[in-house]
Amino acid sequence: MSSDTIKAAIVGATGYGGAELIRLLQAHPHAEVSCVLSSSNSGTPLSESFAHLTNIMDLELEAIEPAAIKAKADVVFLATPAGVSAELTPKLLEQGLKVIDLSGDLRLKDGALYEKWYKRAPASAEVLEQAVYGLSEVYGEAAAGRSAISNPGCFPTATLLGLIPAVKEGWIDPSTIIIDAKTGVSGAGRGTGLGTHYGEINESVKAYKVNAHQHIPEIEQVLGETAGREVVITFTTHLIPMTRGILSTMYASVSGSKSTQDFIELYESFYKGRPFVRIRKNGTMPATKEVAGSNYCDIGFSADERTGRVTIVSAIDNMVKGAAGQAIQNLNLMMGWDEAAGLNFIPMYP
Repeated sequence: MSSDTIKAAIVGATGYGGAELIRLLQAHPHAEVSCVLSSSNSGTPLSESFAHLTNIMDLELEAIEPAAIKAKADVVFLATPAGVSAELTPKLLEQGLKVIDLSGDLRLKDGALYEKWYKRAPASAEVLEQAVYGLSEVYGEAAAGRSAISNPGCFPTATLLGLIPAVKEGWIDPSTIIIDAKTGVSGAGRGTGLGTHYGEINESVKAYKVNAHQHIPEIEQVLGETAGREVVITFTTHLIPMTRGILSTMYASVSGSKSTQDFIELYESFYKGRPFVRIRKNGTMPATKEVAGSNYCDIGFSADERTGRVTIVSAIDNMVKGAAGQAIQNLNLMMGWDEAAGLNFIPMYP
């Protein structure tokens, strides 16, 4: 380990998000996984939870004790279910640790809104104020030197990257936004349940949490800040029989006369210099297969003169750009490193 390498702890290391953090951090030039923690599996080798890590990551899972984590780590990734970070983050910050939270606990700045949508007690107003919303391509500069970053949700990442430039420039009417988003089953986590049972999801597409998904207020919060006024969206999620990936298809009325090429040029300018957003050429649309296993977000457009609407399609890997990859991107921005450090790998194909 070089002198400029920091030590990282992963809380929730036995979940899919934790496993993906381990995979990506293993090749990071400036970070090393120093401890892995689990509230339910402490005292057992990590490889017992993930056999694919045999002879690669031989750490033993530890109980979650903030003072003990401080002795072994500089930064903590919280790959935990909702409700854990709200209680744990302030204790970690008191120890002088940096925190990157992959759960939804620190995303909504209105605690009452969090309680309404997540059905849990919110984090303190002080912690919510301290945490930077980590949509890297939009708020990355604010992450530098900060001690707490709230990693965006997977659906909001794909959706907001696809909408923010057009909303910011006033090219679409935010009150007309409709979002149809599809995800693979890994987004549901590693826990077993009827909803993700093979026999239930194979050869089937199912809408779920219609008008009730907890990512709705997160998307509306950011779009509202971007538009300078309240934004209310229609957002429908679908579960499809694949392991990884999100495809978010967004529809909105166009303000004025804008062509597909106009949208392409706007987005190319907006994301210029940001390595992980790729704008598709006119006439082509992204696919989840083309970003699988990577930190890329691919975005395509079709402006329809007949209807006066634009269709914007974005694709990400929900476990990478939608979770662990963006968390590491946020670590890089937090520490002042190259934004792409440890993330420069080609998508898996086929």
